Amino acid sequence: MKTESFRGRDWIDAEIDFTKEEWETLIDVALELKRRFLLGEDHTHILKNKTLYMMFFNQSLRTRSTFEVGIQQLGGFACNLEPGKTYTPARKGFEVPYKTERICDVARVLDRTGDGLAIRMYGEPAHWIYGFANQTMKEFAKYMQIPIINMECDKFHPTQALADMITIKEKFGGFKGLKFVMSWAYSGSTHKPLAVPQSLVLAPTKLGMDVILARPKGLELDPEVIKKCKEFAQQNGSSFEETDSMEDAFKDADIVYPKSWGSLSYLATWDETSGRKTREADLEGMKEIFERNKDWICDQKKLSLIKPSGIYMHCLPADRDMEVTDEVIDGPQSVVYDEAENRLHAHKAIMALLMGGRL
Repeated sequence: MKTESFRGRDWIDAEIDFTKEEWETLIDVALELKRRFLLGEDHTHILKNKTLYMMFFNQSLRTRSTFEVGIQQLGGFACNLEPGKTYTPARKGFEVPYKTERICDVARVLDRTGDGLAIRMYGEPAHWIYGFANQTMKEFAKYMQIPIINMECDKFHPTQALADMITIKEKFGGFKGLKFVMSWAYSGSTHKPLAVPQSLVLAPTKLGMDVILARPKGLELDPEVIKKCKEFAQQNGSSFEETDSMEDAFKDADIVYPKSWGSLSYLATWDETSGRKTREADLEGMKEIFERNKDWICDQKKLSLIKPSGIYMHCLPADRDMEVTDEVIDGPQSVVYDEAENRLHAHKAIMALLMGGRL
């Protein structure tokens, strides 16, 4: 595949907008960049003198560190535009005089001076309106020619998904025939976007794995995401199923990914036509669902249900003793630190291909 086909494209709804072949290419590029890194080969020519602007509306450890380090290793520069310390970009109707600046103005300025813009936004900065952050990124894309990279929004986390697919490729050599379980797990906090689980059912089904989504009643994912998963499974001759039993899902699984997320039924909704909220968020109401399902924890008893060769995955940070026990996350089947390491190489592949790198 020609790398020119990636240049200038946005990485926002990447699990949907990029083809299976393009995902496979990104995985291969990331693994090649990882090989060069481990051998100590210089690859600063790839994005020499290119600039990546970054906006973190939410806190970050792995995403921020690996994007900053990654572009430096490719020969470029990271410029962190901290919302609140700079003028905060805002959509129409959400502006505050002398504190915010309309997105159309911010976008046009940055488009003239940078080579890429990476954004993280979900939850409170997005007013708990499901889809608001995703639309914010697309509004930036409307006014910019340089690529927009989604570092996690309220719908998707495609950078995490790519790192996870790289990790699976390393551990199993491929994707076909693997049983992948995306499971809800308990947390003491309801401030959990749906981005990771939605990306982590879409990406494996796109790549041909047999995927099971396990969740209690009331914690279903976006119906449009489920529809896409079924389409991908049909295209690949694989399967996609849903269950309300964590134990049933784990039986003979190759990969389990227990992770907390919020309920769509309790998030705020927004009408784009009228520019008004149609429902307020109810995080306290959501907490009742969480507390009813405290037994949804990945402990050693549940992990023993998966294949002996199976692995435990998590994007981190994990809520220990809530989502997972120490015995599991620190155990021999856990690959969470491999995933974290692969964030670096996944991000480098995304930047290299989208920002016109010379591989």
